[in-house]
Amino acid sequence: MFPIRDHNPSERTPFVTYALIALNILVFLLQPSVNGDQMALAGFWRDWAMIPAAVTQGGEYQGILTSMFLHAGLMHLGGNMLFLWIFGDNLEDQMGHFGFAAFYLATGIAAALAHIAADPGSVIPTVGASGAIAGIMGGYLLLFPKAKVDVLLIFIVFFRVFSIPAWLVLGIWFGLQVIGGFGAPAAEGGVAYWAHAGGFLAGVILTLPLWLRRGAAGFWRRTHGHPPHPDAEYTATNIPLVRRKR
Repeated sequence: MFPIRDHNPSERTPFVTYALIALNILVFLLQPSVNGDQMALAGFWRDWAMIPAAVTQGGEYQGILTSMFLHAGLMHLGGNMLFLWIFGDNLEDQMGHFGFAAFYLATGIAAALAHIAADPGSVIPTVGASGAIAGIMGGYLLLFPKAKVDVLLIFIVFFRVFSIPAWLVLGIWFGLQVIGGFGAPAAEGGVAYWAHAGGFLAGVILTLPLWLRRGAAGFWRRTHGHPPHPDAEYTATNIPLVRRKR
């Protein structure tokens, strides 16, 4: 079960969101892994990924920034860009282009620092934009808790799209990161749960000034937790099944 779109259209073109998606795709295409050179990839990760031990013991800080533009595979890239496309345009709409760009970088850095704090001696390279995107999700939750998000449910051969409020989608996602963080030590590799949780909390905190300027709880009362403009409407929420040929 994962989100595929929201009903919250942007009122202006999200140039920074589009640029971030394009930049992440471009960097992925330039990575040595695309050419199948695993030795070159290992060296590439060593230089540009975020390795907690390299930061805490070697003072190598560049990976904190560069790692958020690297991805370990096509599915990793695709999932992150989907979430950025769904939620990023609305934050950019509210923050402005420059403000959103600064917000993205700040939450990505906060996510990396949270991951380092969880296991400062880890030598496992960490890559991905998911920490920064988690920050976007946190900001989205604060501003639009009742915005409708379409979630695709896949159960064996059954496919269906449901519209549920953002607070439920994003709240469950955040809860899973915290549970995963306590259940899977960072040294085991895989998913950087604490980076996700840290980025999400940083997104909420960094969006607080904007929320307060909008009127805080008064903003929620005026909008009822929905976007401050009409929702996008889709003609169908079901994905048709493909019948098996006899």
